[in-house]
Amino acid sequence: MNYNNIQFEELGVTAEVATYQPKEGVTEWHVMLHVEGKQLPFKEQLRRLYEAEDRLPELPEFWGSKYILKRYFLSDSTNQQPLMRTEKNISISLIQQQPLDGSKIAAWLYLESDVEVAEKEDMVVVSHNGYQHLWKMGMCSPQGDSAQQTETLLTEYEALLAKFDATLAENCIRTWFFVRDVDTQYHGLVKARRENFIQQGLTEKTHYISSTGIGGNPADTKALVQLGTYAVTGIKPEQQHYLYAPTHLNPTYEYGVTFERGTVVEYGDRDHIIISGTASINNKGEVEHVGDIVQQTKRMWENVETLLKEGGASFEDVMQNIVYLRDTADYEVVKALFAERFPNIPTVITLAPVCRPTWLVEMECMAVKERLNERYPKY
Repeated sequence: MNYNNIQFEELGVTAEVATYQPKEGVTEWHVMLHVEGKQLPFKEQLRRLYEAEDRLPELPEFWGSKYILKRYFLSDSTNQQPLMRTEKNISISLIQQQPLDGSKIAAWLYLESDVEVAEKEDMVVVSHNGYQHLWKMGMCSPQGDSAQQTETLLTEYEALLAKFDATLAENCIRTWFFVRDVDTQYHGLVKARRENFIQQGLTEKTHYISSTGIGGNPADTKALVQLGTYAVTGIKPEQQHYLYAPTHLNPTYEYGVTFERGTVVEYGDRDHIIISGTASINNKGEVEHVGDIVQQTKRMWENVETLLKEGGASFEDVMQNIVYLRDTADYEVVKALFAERFPNIPTVITLAPVCRPTWLVEMECMAVKERLNERYPKY
């Protein structure tokens, strides 16, 4: 893993970059873009961020790269989303989760080399070596309560997967549920997801899907839930296995929710380790260190580290961190903690309440580990 920062000084933009570059095959980049100039209006911050974003693929260290995913963290999605550009062959996620560095926008960018990228059946499809990576972001259905919206979104997504001869149970690797007013609306999401999953054969006796369920406002004020997804076709069931960390975490179904703590996807030349939204919880499902942001952060790290270790990886293999805070007043403390322990990993810290009111902080991450898995095609 290689980490570096790129400064676009005349723009006031910093790109935190993680690069996984094998000797041959697909190179992967994760980038966090941060904009300075807190006094600048949104349009100017956006212009600067877009200009930096457009320059990245032209730099020597990004030779051959193509954008796959762009997630924008906005301070006011309803007013800002109409100003955002549309782009072909890139999966775009826009959500109100205010960057806590004082800016109005930040971005997580994912790029790859040596792949074909196209839009098919309302998905962004990344093809290489017999695999199809299916990205679908920004799904909303503004009719009904949070349970009805969740059921509609999952049903629509399952219909999209069917067009690729794929299913939720066999092919979906990762979901993100962004929930307006998570303290009151999350319960409906949980109920509808559980019921839908049972219909799809996803139960405590089979498996669930790695996920983050977190506070976030869609631009449409009637939308209570926004769904983002990632699936892969061409994989065998045995290429996926799930992470539990039983010394530190309990099965999620024990407290009524239905997601996996983490997923490892094995390819011929590497493993992808995907860690779900993780907070300060113990293996009895109890919140640890109520009211203490420092100790909650450290317990959260311990949980994530244990999951990574079970997946054969460590924080040295992590390519990005997304950190969610309930209270803006905790930002400086959490920023300093992450800067001390993970000075190189691209990280963004946003305002996004966690699904339990007593959880002050949550994080998710993705890691890549070099492996030789001769049973499977390379990534």
